[in-house]
Amino acid sequence: MPLLDKFGRAISDLRISVTDRCNYKCVYCRTGNEGALYGELAFADYLRMARVLVGLGVTKVRLTGGEPLLRNGIVDFVRELAKLNTNSDHAIEIALTTNGHLLADLARPLKEAGLGRVTVSMDAVDPDRFARITRVPSGFDNVLAGIRAARDAGLGPVKLNCVLMRGFNEDQIIPFGLFAREEGVIVRFIEFMPLEEDRVWSRSTVVTLDEILARMSEYRPLVEIPHARSETARRYRFDDGIGEIGIIAPVSHPFCGHCSRIRITSDGKIRTCLFSVWDHDLHAQMRRGASDEELAEFIRGVVMKKEERHHIGEPDFVPASRTMVHIGG
Repeated sequence: MPLLDKFGRAISDLRISVTDRCNYKCVYCRTGNEGALYGELAFADYLRMARVLVGLGVTKVRLTGGEPLLRNGIVDFVRELAKLNTNSDHAIEIALTTNGHLLADLARPLKEAGLGRVTVSMDAVDPDRFARITRVPSGFDNVLAGIRAARDAGLGPVKLNCVLMRGFNEDQIIPFGLFAREEGVIVRFIEFMPLEEDRVWSRSTVVTLDEILARMSEYRPLVEIPHARSETARRYRFDDGIGEIGIIAPVSHPFCGHCSRIRITSDGKIRTCLFSVWDHDLHAQMRRGASDEELAEFIRGVVMKKEERHHIGEPDFVPASRTMVHIGG
C-alpha cells in the first residue's frame, strides 16, 4: 500500500541530509557566521530509516546537506543504500546534491558504489560572480572539474541548480544556457525562497519563471517538455534540440498539490515540508528501541500531518523553523 498523506498524495521521494556542515557560505543560504547547529547520525541510522521508508514505497533517495561530501564514509554509505535494491520489490534511484567542490575525486567512486545521478549547486558561470556568491575565492575551478568528472563517470544527466537573486546573478541566465549546451548538462533555475539564515527575503529579490523564460528566449526559443505531475521543475529544451533547462518556481508557480517528498534532517527529524514550523523526531523513536514496524507506523502518522501547501508571500506566512542548510536541500 503506498504511503499517502491526507490529501491523497503518494510519498515516493526521500531526502536525507547527512550533515548541516558546509564549506561554502552562499549569500542566499548562510550568514557566514554560523556553522553546524545540529548533530550528525551514524550512517547505520540513516540506512535504517531509508530501509523502512523504502518498505513503505519510497522509490527515490537523495543525499543532501549541508555538503554531503564532507562526511567521511559517504561512498560506503552509498554502497549500502544501493543494496536496498536487492531486497526491494521496486527499483530505487539513489542521487546526491553537492556544491561540487570535492566532487572531482569522488565522482567515479560514488558511481561505482551505486550512485545514479548527481546535482551540483552552481550559481554563476563567471568565476568572479561565483566567488562573490559563495564567498569562496578559489572554488569555481573545483566545481567545474567536479561537474566534468561526474559527467565522465556516468552520473548523468548531470543537473546544475542555480538559485537566482535579483542584484546578484540574474545576468547569468543566458550564460547558463550556453553552458548547458556546451557542457552537456541540464541547468535548473530556482526561484529564491525565504530559507536563508539572514531572514532578509523579499519578493522583490525573486527572479520569476516568466522572467527567466523571457530572458532566455532572447538567446534562443524554448520548447516545453512534458513532465510528470510530481516533478518540481518545468522543463524546456532549445528549439534546435541542443541543451535543456528547468525552472523550479515555488514562489510564482507553486507545485504543492503534487508534492511527493519528505525530508530527514541530519539529526534524524522528519520534515514534511521545507516550510514546516515543527519537526518529527524519528531518531528519538529509534533510541527508545522502536521496531521497524513501529517506525513505519510513526512515519505513517507523520505523513498524515503533511501540510497542504506553503504560504510564501501571504500575510500569514510564518518562516520555517530551520533554514535551508539545516534542513537539507
